[in-house]
Amino acid sequence: MLGKLAFFLCILSITTPLKAQLTKKDSLTYRLKRLESTKRFNPKDTTHINLLIDLAKSYQYIDNDSLRSISERVLHHSEKIDYTKGKVEALSALGNYYYNSGERKKSMPKFEKALELAKQIDDRRLELNIINTMAQNYSFEGNYAEALNLNLKGIDIARQTDCNKMLSILNENIAGLYAEQKDFKNALIFYDTVQKINRRIGDEIIDAETQSNLAALYKDAKNFKYAMFNINQSINTFEKNKIYDWLAYAFEVKGDIYLEQEKYQWALYWYDQSNMLFKNQIEDDRIRIQLLNGMAKVYLGLEQDSLSMVHAKEGLELSKKIKSLQGQIDCSETLYKLHKRNEEHVAALAYLETFKKLSDSLFKDNNKQSLSLLETKLHYEQEKQELIESNKIALAKQRNYIYFSIIILFILSIIILVVRHSAKTQKKLNKELQEKSQAVSEREAQLNEINKTKTKLFSIIGHDLRGPIGGLQGLLKLFTDGEISKNEFISFIPKLKADVENIAFTLNNLLTWGQNQLNGVVTKPKRISLNKIVENNIQLLTELAYSKSIKMINQLPENPQIWADQNQIDIVVRNLLSNAIKFTPDNGLITIEAKEKEGMWQISVRDTGIGMNKEIQKKIFEDSTNITTYGTNNEKGTGLGLSLCKEMVLKNNGEIWVESVPRKGTSFFFTLPKAENKYQKAS
Repeated sequence: MLGKLAFFLCILSITTPLKAQLTKKDSLTYRLKRLESTKRFNPKDTTHINLLIDLAKSYQYIDNDSLRSISERVLHHSEKIDYTKGKVEALSALGNYYYNSGERKKSMPKFEKALELAKQIDDRRLELNIINTMAQNYSFEGNYAEALNLNLKGIDIARQTDCNKMLSILNENIAGLYAEQKDFKNALIFYDTVQKINRRIGDEIIDAETQSNLAALYKDAKNFKYAMFNINQSINTFEKNKIYDWLAYAFEVKGDIYLEQEKYQWALYWYDQSNMLFKNQIEDDRIRIQLLNGMAKVYLGLEQDSLSMVHAKEGLELSKKIKSLQGQIDCSETLYKLHKRNEEHVAALAYLETFKKLSDSLFKDNNKQSLSLLETKLHYEQEKQELIESNKIALAKQRNYIYFSIIILFILSIIILVVRHSAKTQKKLNKELQEKSQAVSEREAQLNEINKTKTKLFSIIGHDLRGPIGGLQGLLKLFTDGEISKNEFISFIPKLKADVENIAFTLNNLLTWGQNQLNGVVTKPKRISLNKIVENNIQLLTELAYSKSIKMINQLPENPQIWADQNQIDIVVRNLLSNAIKFTPDNGLITIEAKEKEGMWQISVRDTGIGMNKEIQKKIFEDSTNITTYGTNNEKGTGLGLSLCKEMVLKNNGEIWVESVPRKGTSFFFTLPKAENKYQKAS
């Protein structure tokens, strides 16, 4: 039932963005019709042409035929008025149409003509867009050398024009080229550069696109943890910003990650999400081929051979249509496995031969392209070096000017030295004054801290000790004055005993805290038995627990040894047990446990008490907070105990924290070093 609900919610999240995308296209169509219906409408007007350009772009990955027809109109009108920008945009869009249709021989001349015109009008933005598209198309064909050459040229232009967005995209293209060659090390080096640029840009959509491609890289490298993290981040961003073509790709990559791990049901779920976007008018045959073959592999893994066959054949036909060599290899391999499992040996052999033939061809091409990739990079570096050398010659001509400038600078330096000497003297005096001011400020801060300590000390004595002592004094006076009988006095003895024990406990904490505030306590760690400390404190507090019918259970492992100061840890255990009794209702349970974790003992004191909310949990360990609370039987404390526990644990190289749920109970945790044979030192 939960799976169906998640599936339904995901459908809503997909169909709603698609409506928004169609609304944008419809809005452009409406504006175009409105413009064409005006009396002064001129189809050759640049406003009309620019509107057509935007409309053509809105059909990218939605309706390839509409992209073509509108682009041809843009080209026709632009040529009539010699509007070069319109011609560039139209040619680039037509190049995309032919490329998406698998007619690469027709597409590349369009891009090359568009690039030439963009250079003529010195429109670097258009030039970079065309270079990026051509580089990606060459990469898809497996012509990595030409793709790398275009990307490197584009990077130089992007740096000159300070275009960080295109700089990010072009570096990511190069990372993709290395990823195609399974050179993950160099790919990650370029992705590191891309992410640094993305941080400068601060655009979450660009960052999400990079994360999608990184996820695919990590999937190929079998690093599924990083792959899943990156793809989930990108999906969230694409859904929020309604980027549907990238969302379809991201869903497909997530399916691939699960497929690589043979988690077929989850893979199928995400492939279905991607497929839904394609059915709702997104057209990108390259990604669709990967999707179809992925679904075919999933159904093969689920032993649903008929469905696997349908998807694999559809993927193979689409691969042949757009001349995708990798798509034909992948789909042929899946079809071979299907026919082999069904013992259809003739068909299996035919697909195996196709797979082997195409794989061998691609392997040779990849080896050749790897060498071309290196040669292109070296050639590009050589060209840059030649440019540097020519710059050196130009710089040599300017040396005379530099020498003259040095003489002027030398004279100015002498003047500056005189001024600086005077400034240095003044700076020294200012520094001495600043140091003295700082010393006064530090002394003032120390005095303020001493005042706070004194105020807190008198507050505790005034409120938490004077009350019980005053009550004891009043009771004794009533007895000595004869106002109460001996039997009545004896009936108060349990209360007197509890008050005296509370006073003793409070005084012990108060003295320890006071010594800490005055830096008078020195931690002296040694090898001690944790079990002995716990048992002693359970015995000490048994009577108090018995009065509330609370059961205390020691669940420590056999004889755990710790390296700590015995007196300080005794204070920690006693305070935590006392607190647990205080805040646990009658008939409750308190357990003490310990676990070994990386050279430390993690000790826990759990109760079934009243618990505490998140706000109190944040404050209870703060030194500046004096929280005095009342127990289930109105027991009162000083608020010093937990602050003292924190100091004691930290002095023994440990940590302390709390987990609590109101009305269910509280668990205090603290860690202490395990005792070892070698010498250990406390902080």
